[in-house]
Amino acid sequence: MNRKHFLSSLLAAGATLPAIQSAASFIPQEAIQPPIIPPYLKKGDIIGITCPAGYIKKEEISDAIRIIESWGFIVRMGNTVGLKDGSFGGTDQQRAADFQAMMDNPEIKAILCARGGYGSARMIDQLNFENFRKRPKWIIGFSDITAIHSHVNSQFDIVSLHSKMCNSFPSDLRGSDAIMQDTINSIYQSLTGTKMQYKADNDPHNRIGKATAPVVGGNLSVLQSVSGTASEIDTNGKILFLEEVGEYLYNLDRMLGTLERSGKLSHLKGLILGGFNRIKPDDPGEEFGRNLYDIIFDRIKMYNYPVCFNFPVGHQRNNYALKSNAVHTLEVTSTGATLKE
Repeated sequence: MNRKHFLSSLLAAGATLPAIQSAASFIPQEAIQPPIIPPYLKKGDIIGITCPAGYIKKEEISDAIRIIESWGFIVRMGNTVGLKDGSFGGTDQQRAADFQAMMDNPEIKAILCARGGYGSARMIDQLNFENFRKRPKWIIGFSDITAIHSHVNSQFDIVSLHSKMCNSFPSDLRGSDAIMQDTINSIYQSLTGTKMQYKADNDPHNRIGKATAPVVGGNLSVLQSVSGTASEIDTNGKILFLEEVGEYLYNLDRMLGTLERSGKLSHLKGLILGGFNRIKPDDPGEEFGRNLYDIIFDRIKMYNYPVCFNFPVGHQRNNYALKSNAVHTLEVTSTGATLKE
């Protein structure tokens, strides 16, 4: 992308702790096989829309359909769009069947999840990925869809697309501001084969360095929830990106502690922190006493891989499309950070 994208800092200032030990070379570079990239899309290809997690009304995806069709693609709506079972887009069985049908249908070249919420992990064990493994296609979404990204990235080494979903498409893309236009257009560019590049403004807590590796990650609480399952994330020799929304500081500390104790932070090539937005205030008299910077560096102070804060990914307007599990180069300097394919 030509336009530089910067995310203003949302975090309170904190102390950076020194790095004293490296684990970035845990896996020899020559031992890493290139990930499998699904075929890029061309005009006339079909994108299926399904609801593996939360419920959404059919009219809520009309803006997304209009924009996707303007890109030259054909939209096929799944059976779960508009279906409701409590907060879910249908029962676990219905959501799994809809997702399975889209994976198995060779005419569908990409699967766009209509929204997040909760539910992907409830149905993922019902899926048979055999046809998907043989004929990979793009899976698109973020937040709760992190469970699916983590599964296909770690189990099959297939690249997927971490990006906004149908419920975040604007009603008037051309009339939207530059950030929204670039964010939505990054989905099209990623799906059609553009080598993406993103920039983040300098943060005083960044750790300078450079690394080239597959980028994996997503929503912190979802990654923690699939720990110990078949969908558990593989971070060895990878650049890890994390984002979160609406959590207490103590809970962020607990979840990051789980990642550290399970070895997910010790053999990284780099760490990217996206939006950690709408952090909940502490209860009066029970202040946690640490900010997000403190929490992060308490878990990674013994390693020396590059660290980038305030990257444009997460529950925010500038949530740019990121090819999860694709090889990228992260370069963090004194003036900012760049992530490029």
